[in-house]
Amino acid sequence: MKSVRLRADLLAGLTTSFALVPECIAFALVAHLNPLMGLYGAFIICTLTALFGGRPGMVSGAAGSMAVVIVALVVQHGVQYLLATVLLGGLIMVLFGLLRLGKLVRMVPHPVMLGFVNGLAIIIALAQLEHFKSGDQWLSGMPLATMLGLVATTMAIVYLLPRLTRAVPPALVAILAVGVAVFVLQLPTRTLGDMAHIAGGLPTFALPDLPWSLETLRIIAPYALLMAMVGLLETLLTLNLTDEVTESRGYPDRECVALGAANIVSGAFGGMGGCAMIGQTVINLSSGGRGRLSGVVAGVMILLFVLFLSPLIERIPLAALVGVMFVVSQQTFAWASLRVLHKVPVNDMLVIVAVTIITVFTDLATAVLLGIIIAALNFAWQHARELYADAHLQADGSKLYQVHGTLFFASVTPFLNQFDPAADPNQITLDCAHLSFVDYSAIAALKTLRERYSKAGKHVRVVHLSERCKKLLKRAGE
Repeated sequence: MKSVRLRADLLAGLTTSFALVPECIAFALVAHLNPLMGLYGAFIICTLTALFGGRPGMVSGAAGSMAVVIVALVVQHGVQYLLATVLLGGLIMVLFGLLRLGKLVRMVPHPVMLGFVNGLAIIIALAQLEHFKSGDQWLSGMPLATMLGLVATTMAIVYLLPRLTRAVPPALVAILAVGVAVFVLQLPTRTLGDMAHIAGGLPTFALPDLPWSLETLRIIAPYALLMAMVGLLETLLTLNLTDEVTESRGYPDRECVALGAANIVSGAFGGMGGCAMIGQTVINLSSGGRGRLSGVVAGVMILLFVLFLSPLIERIPLAALVGVMFVVSQQTFAWASLRVLHKVPVNDMLVIVAVTIITVFTDLATAVLLGIIIAALNFAWQHARELYADAHLQADGSKLYQVHGTLFFASVTPFLNQFDPAADPNQITLDCAHLSFVDYSAIAALKTLRERYSKAGKHVRVVHLSERCKKLLKRAGE
């Protein structure tokens, strides 16, 4: 059984490494960097997070979401400032994990998760369209037909092979089969070598060559913070997704520390920053990768590609990799979310759609943040509407109010509207057995209620406060 697991992880890691190379090259080019920086970053980050991270089976590397963040920094200040930013961003990630803030991912509602997954699936698919261009012109005629035919063949192998055998990852078979077919038939199509030449040496240790001053810190700090937040967010959400797929539990704080340390090492050895990559993680998981070995193999293979195997790797047809990524996009998209749109509350439906669209047109961090805000405001609004009061006249002429619900900033007005100081008798009893005080707005609301009855010459007696509410009121001096 153990040998079967090792074999599955080895093959999954090899498959994932083929998918990592073009993505990392593309993201490096987006950031105006040498493609080797993307590959070095992928090797270091993928290997170290696989060895020491909190989520076996998850794949990290030089991610596009982080590449987009640092484009302006590279253009304005150069590569050395980027490397310093990666170092500082990694330190922020480590501190985030050491402070055990990874649990904050629990604050992300499920509709936001669905929107995140759908948005990234669309981004993965749209990114492949660039390979259907030659320069700035779209392919046409025979080159387009060849490209489409090879992509379709790749996708067919990936979908159909599991019906025959599951002994090998279908994506690996598809890439190799299409690559051999192109070589044997001498088909004219673009290869990985057309993107960039990846031959190189071992990454070398060198601290960024720049002035270590407060002015430098002022320049890199905003980028480092944004890079860290985007990387942590994408990593933690991908970790949640991996937990669901594998039906096991990862350790988010450990993953944050490992990711931060990996970014520090990457920056010190001339690599890009990175985080979890959902597309490559899906490839790894669907290829049978479940252990740490699959991630280590993927990372080490990237280094071997650079050092020894670049002539072979550069012959891989881009069409084969595009076909695999199209399948990944299809498998990543949460199709079930479309089937339940008409069944879930309208507000949740809006969150799913909004996060999906914002992820595609802006960035992941903005999309998730806005999604959480929308979901939180909806929760507050719905919870505020649930507050109500039962009023009863007592035998002694006083009036008893039994309030049910949660008193917080959004429910203050509904709470105060339950009372009628002008018409009520002189003695009022407020029964809080079923009322929870949450924030300072709740304390202020109770103070306002007492003042209103006091101005009317009447008295309010509060009973059955919970211990938590008593402590909250005592701390506020009420």
